[in-house]
Amino acid sequence: MKINIYYGGRGIVDDPSLYVINRMTDVLKELNVEVAQYNLFDQKSTITALPNSLKDADGIILASTVEWYGIGGYLMEFLDACWLYGDKDKISHMYMMPVVMSTTYGERDGVTSLETAWEILGGLPCDGVCGYIADTSLFDKNQDYIRLIEKKAENFYRTISQKITALPASNQVVKQKVSLTKSVDLTPQESEQLSRYVSDDRYVQTQKADIQELSSLFRDKLKNDERSTSSEEYIEIFKKHFKNDTQVKGTYAITVTDRPGFKTILLNAGTSLSAEVVSSEKSEMDVVLQMTQDSLDQIVGGRMTFQRAFMAGNMKMKGDFKLLRGLDQIFDFGA
Repeated sequence: MKINIYYGGRGIVDDPSLYVINRMTDVLKELNVEVAQYNLFDQKSTITALPNSLKDADGIILASTVEWYGIGGYLMEFLDACWLYGDKDKISHMYMMPVVMSTTYGERDGVTSLETAWEILGGLPCDGVCGYIADTSLFDKNQDYIRLIEKKAENFYRTISQKITALPASNQVVKQKVSLTKSVDLTPQESEQLSRYVSDDRYVQTQKADIQELSSLFRDKLKNDERSTSSEEYIEIFKKHFKNDTQVKGTYAITVTDRPGFKTILLNAGTSLSAEVVSSEKSEMDVVLQMTQDSLDQIVGGRMTFQRAFMAGNMKMKGDFKLLRGLDQIFDFGA
């Protein structure tokens, strides 16, 4: 059997909780129990990783001293880590004994807090030890106190070894219905590091500025990539996919409306195809077409015909409608 002790006090010499857990440790070792003590004040930078130490334990003792109010921050930080990162299946079968001594008022409230927290985690709280001890010399003067502590340790050992069943607690029902934790994909160390960065306002502002700069850079790059095809390149595409049809003869002007620097494409279709680019449309064209570059890309990519683009409202047209239909006869972009 192995029992872990998590001590959340300051570790001062006359701490009554330290006296109690040291006495309990002696009793448990006499019963051949392996005891491991974790002083949280020494491990405050790694508390978030301590729930991993629960995996090979059969029971735990949570100990703290009330010096002015409450059980202290170290123990609550450990319980927070158990809630976020602990193995709930393992905790659900684990017994916990609270040990809360006080040099002022509040030891019973401390025990209640630990028992409630452990029940919400799904664990099994046992009868603990609490009392008001202003001076640890009181233990040496009264042997009945020592016998009581030893009896509590023996009962805790007996509870674990016999796996005594506990009645269901309402705290566990509340946890199942409303006290749900969002899943955490990060390790405890990564979460702690991220919390430090998020709390640093200068770091956050720097990251925001970097993100905006990168966003602007990639946005401009995407625009350039999307609009990389020039008028001359389109002419090569038209020549490549031209198919002679003696019934279709005419002149065409194609203008892209969403690119101010895009030159107009002039096509002269007959027994052969001649093409050129000019700065503006010519008035003597048989057919004048206006469309966005996206529509033109869909046409030359074989995903849309000229006539279909006109019927769908993606292209404006002036001139002879028969010659417009002829464009789909002389250009085979699906080939």
